[in-house]
Amino acid sequence: MTDDHRLVQERRAKADRLRSEGREPYPWSFPGRLPSSSVVAACKGVEPGATPEAPRLRVAGRMKALRTHGKSSFLDIEDQAGALQLFVRVDELGYEPYRRWLGELDPGDIVGADGTPFVTRRGEPSLLVRDLSMLAKALAPPPEKFHGLQDPEERIRRRYVDLLASPESRARFTLRSTLVRELRRHLDAQGFMEVETSILGRTASGAAAQPFVTHSNYLDDELQLRIAIELSLKRLIVGGLERVYEVGRVFRNEDLDSTHSPEFTMLELYWAYADYTDMRGLVEGLYSGLALQLSELRPDAPATQEAIEAFRPPFATLDWVSSLEARSGISDILSLDRDRLRTLATSAGATVPVDSPPGKFLDKLFEHYVEPTLQRPTFVLDFPAATTPLAKRHRTLPDRVERFELYYRGFELANAYTELNDPDEQERRFRDQLGGGADDHVAYDADFVEALRYGMPPTSGLGIGIDRMVMALLGVASIKDVILFLPTRARDGAA
Repeated sequence: MTDDHRLVQERRAKADRLRSEGREPYPWSFPGRLPSSSVVAACKGVEPGATPEAPRLRVAGRMKALRTHGKSSFLDIEDQAGALQLFVRVDELGYEPYRRWLGELDPGDIVGADGTPFVTRRGEPSLLVRDLSMLAKALAPPPEKFHGLQDPEERIRRRYVDLLASPESRARFTLRSTLVRELRRHLDAQGFMEVETSILGRTASGAAAQPFVTHSNYLDDELQLRIAIELSLKRLIVGGLERVYEVGRVFRNEDLDSTHSPEFTMLELYWAYADYTDMRGLVEGLYSGLALQLSELRPDAPATQEAIEAFRPPFATLDWVSSLEARSGISDILSLDRDRLRTLATSAGATVPVDSPPGKFLDKLFEHYVEPTLQRPTFVLDFPAATTPLAKRHRTLPDRVERFELYYRGFELANAYTELNDPDEQERRFRDQLGGGADDHVAYDADFVEALRYGMPPTSGLGIGIDRMVMALLGVASIKDVILFLPTRARDGAA
C-alpha cells in the first residue's frame, strides 16, 4: 500500500467515525460565515492576551497546519481573503471535544469556527474558538507544503490542487478577473455596448485558423466552433449598433505553447465612423489605464512598475514593410511572387503548406525577422494587403491595408483594422482565398457578404487576446499560467 493510499484510508476512517457519532463530515451549509479579513480587522484595538466576550464571529477555511501545546492549539486556516490563526483551548471546548478534534483534523480539511477576536501575546490576530465544525473532510492529502505541484502538466491538469497549494496562483487569477472587469468598465465608460454572439455556426471565419467541427442533431448539420468573433459583430454594426464589444471564448484547432492555446478568451470591438488611427488611441488608453490600475492592486510588485513604465503613451511605431526589409535584407518584398516568397520563408525555417497563399509566407517572414526584436510596446503599421483579406485598402500606400498590430516582448497584444466595407471587394478577396488548397485560408462567409450589401458605415475593429494581455501586464512568461483550465494529453493508460 502506498503512503498516499494509506493516508486516504486513515482520513476516510475519520470521516466514518464522525458519522458514527452523529456528526456529518460534509454538512450542507455554514450560515453567517465572514471572510478571515473581518476577524483581522476586528482584532485592531484588542489588548494582547485579553479575552473579549464580543463580538462573536464565524469564519471558515482550509486548514493548513495544526500546532498543539498541551491544553491549547493553533490552527492555521486560509480562505480567499487570506490566512487566519484559530486559537483553540480546552477551557473553551471542554476536554473531550478538544481531544476528539485533535485526533480528527488533518491538513486540507475545511473547518468552520465560531469565536471572538483575540490577539496573542506576540501580537498575532486570531479567533478564540468557542465552537468548531467540520465542513468537508479532505480524503486526499494536500501537496507538500513548500513545493506544491512541481510538474507543469499536473499544475494544468489539476488546477484545483495548484490553486489550493499556491497563494501566488490564486492571486494571479484574482488579478486576471479584476483586470477583465476594469477592461469592461473602461469600454463601457466610452459608450461601447457589450453583446453576446453565437459560438456555433456553419462557417468559422474572421481569421486564418483551423476550426473545431461538431454535429447538430437538431439541425442535422455540421457546425464549427468560432475561431473569431469579428463577422458577427460587424453584422451588428450593419444593423445600427455603432459601438459594440464582446469578451468571449474562441476555439482554434491548433497547438498549445507559451503564447497560444486551442481555447482562449478574446476581446473583439467594433467602432462605427472610426478608423485604425482612432483605434490606436483607444488601445494606448486601455493598456496604460490597466497598468495604472495594477498600481492600486499590487503596488509593490516589480512587474507592476515595469508595466506602468512600459505602457506609458505614446507607444513606438514601425512600418511593416520597411522593418521587414531592413531586418531581412530582402528588397522590394511586395513585388515578389508566391514561389519566391515560399523559398524565402522556407529558408527562414517556416513549416507551412507549400500551397499557402502569399500572405502566409509574408507573415512567416515577419514572424522570423521582426517579431523577436519588438520588446517594448510597438505599433506595427500598414500590413500588405495579401496578409489581411478583411481590412480596408490603405488610402495612400498601394498594396497595403490599414491595419496595425501591437507587439510587446516579441508577441502580439492587439490587432486592429480600418474595416473593409465594400461588399463587392470583400467578395473578391474571399474568393481569392479559395482554391489555394492551404489549410489556413479565411473561410468564405456568404451571409456576411450579403450583410455588407445593406451598407456598413466606416468602421474600425480591434481584437485583443485577454490571456496575452494578462501575461503582459503581470509579467508572466507563459499563457499556461493565466488560463485556469487547458486541454492536456491523456495520462498513459487513460481512456
